[in-house]
Amino acid sequence: MSLWLLLAACLLTCVGQVAQKYAVESWRGVELPLSAKLCSPWLWLALLALGAGLLVWLLVLQRLPVGIAYPMLSLNFVFITLIARLVFREHIDRQHWFGVALVLGGVALLGQHT
Repeated sequence: MSLWLLLAACLLTCVGQVAQKYAVESWRGVELPLSAKLCSPWLWLALLALGAGLLVWLLVLQRLPVGIAYPMLSLNFVFITLIARLVFREHIDRQHWFGVALVLGGVALLGQHT
């Protein structure tokens, strides 16, 4: 159960980050008043996802030692890299992919302790 909560916290945080990216991209090159920016559905999705992620994270911290749980949040690095490549068509170089592989290896090692 703890690992599912941890995965949910990671995914909600990633959704929040992607929604933030979409929000600021929609503002790029356009002069908008603050009131218009505050009406952005992407901004509200980001706030909702990040808030929900925080609440799920609190549940994770009740169940796992912080020394195990917090490093597992590095899965966000993996998820966001994949989203950057697949959704935003960003170039990811070999060194970055190597870092992703190292993160996955570390998460696999930590996962053995839960």
